[in-house]
Amino acid sequence: MNAPSEPQESSAEEAQAAIAEEFGFFGDWTERYQYLIDLGRKLPPFPETAKTDAWKVSGCQSQVWLLPSGDATRLDFQAISDSSIVSGLIALLLRVYSGRPASEILATEPRFIESIGLARHLSPTRSNGLAAMLQKIRDYAQATQAG
Repeated sequence: MNAPSEPQESSAEEAQAAIAEEFGFFGDWTERYQYLIDLGRKLPPFPETAKTDAWKVSGCQSQVWLLPSGDATRLDFQAISDSSIVSGLIALLLRVYSGRPASEILATEPRFIESIGLARHLSPTRSNGLAAMLQKIRDYAQATQAG
């Protein structure tokens, strides 16, 4: 497994603010979708051996795998999708939630989804998939705290 990368921002809230600022540079949703696709292409390689039902996120129209590692003091996630836009959504989620303590993950509401207008521009199936990915991240964080 690759060494987890350090989060770019020191807190989940800072990551959300940076995401909102970046998306503010784009004038329309065509550009924003392209940016999402570009982010998804930059995801680190996902181990083929982890593409199993054990790590598959149910509730997503496309295939998504989410692999946690670490403990309550620091949880890291690797993830991938067979959809380029969903991979971009994963990149945003990992930026906000990966490499953080479980307590911070659980305390952080995904406000960036609303602040960049994502909620209004995703299809219902993609919105459901995003909610499923978020829930899975929270479930892993909860499980490490329960220990």
